Amino acid sequence: MSAPAGFAGRPLVGVSRCLLGEKVRYDGGHKLDHFLAEVLGRHVDYVPVCPEVECGLGVPREAMRLVGDAESPRLVTIRSGVDLTERMRGWAESRVEELASEPLCGFVFKYGSPSSGMSRVKVYPEAGGSPLLKGRGLFAAAFMERFPLLPVEDEGRLNDDGLRENFIERVFVMQRWRELEAKGLTLGGLVDFHTRHKLLIMAHSVEHYRSLGRLVATARELPAEVLRSQYLCGLMEALRLTATVKKQSNVLAHVMGYFKRQLSADEKRELLEVLDAYARELLPLIVPVTLLNHYVRKFDEAYLAGQWYLHAHPAELKLRNHA
Repeated sequence: MSAPAGFAGRPLVGVSRCLLGEKVRYDGGHKLDHFLAEVLGRHVDYVPVCPEVECGLGVPREAMRLVGDAESPRLVTIRSGVDLTERMRGWAESRVEELASEPLCGFVFKYGSPSSGMSRVKVYPEAGGSPLLKGRGLFAAAFMERFPLLPVEDEGRLNDDGLRENFIERVFVMQRWRELEAKGLTLGGLVDFHTRHKLLIMAHSVEHYRSLGRLVATARELPAEVLRSQYLCGLMEALRLTATVKKQSNVLAHVMGYFKRQLSADEKRELLEVLDAYARELLPLIVPVTLLNHYVRKFDEAYLAGQWYLHAHPAELKLRNHA
């Protein structure tokens, strides 16, 4: 299955260093994630970050945890009670500004980490008792505040097939946006980007696609930075929404409409059966997408050949193979 021109660019993704097998954890160990290191790593370039080591703490070191108010917790060592909050926050503020110079397309954090956990990090009450799963690691919080539109996840959530596909899809969309910006964001370039992402956006939100279309239509009336900001915000907001089976089925039916005059009666019947089986969750998405790609090539359908929906990410990642 060939993809439209553009897959040559490899997304740049931040990642917690321990997830790549580096022995930087408090106990001198690592948390190697085989999917990140050995599968996704073939298709992206990583910027590894370990907040605790990079802010000057050694390996091994005393374990630490979040304490106090979940909205503004303190980072405290467990045994000796040393407060590392200001040290970590000062380093994090500096580090995120360094990362602003990198064309990052996403970040994968370490689940549960008091420095790098994206969400549901344990926060312990000052007076003792059971922790609340309402915290964010101090570096993760600083990163997400500085880069609110970047796709982020932690490695634990990426074990969910749907969340994994959504995250990686957004990473590759962000990479294509970075490439568009690097060339110089022109009206023609934006129109082409929006056109080629039509079906992909529709799979998440038809309403957002229409709103973005109206924005592009009035692009000449807007300052360049306003246009850039509003389009990217709407795009990433749309892609964060779940691409449900119902939404995907509507897009697949839309694609089928391009072949209503070319397909034989038998081909049309077969395709309808496949789409129905997908809609009833008897087949994974890759099956109807593969069949539609076959017809794109067979009938040389140029418009669909340029649609990123049909090649949203490298096939080797098998993101559409789950039921």
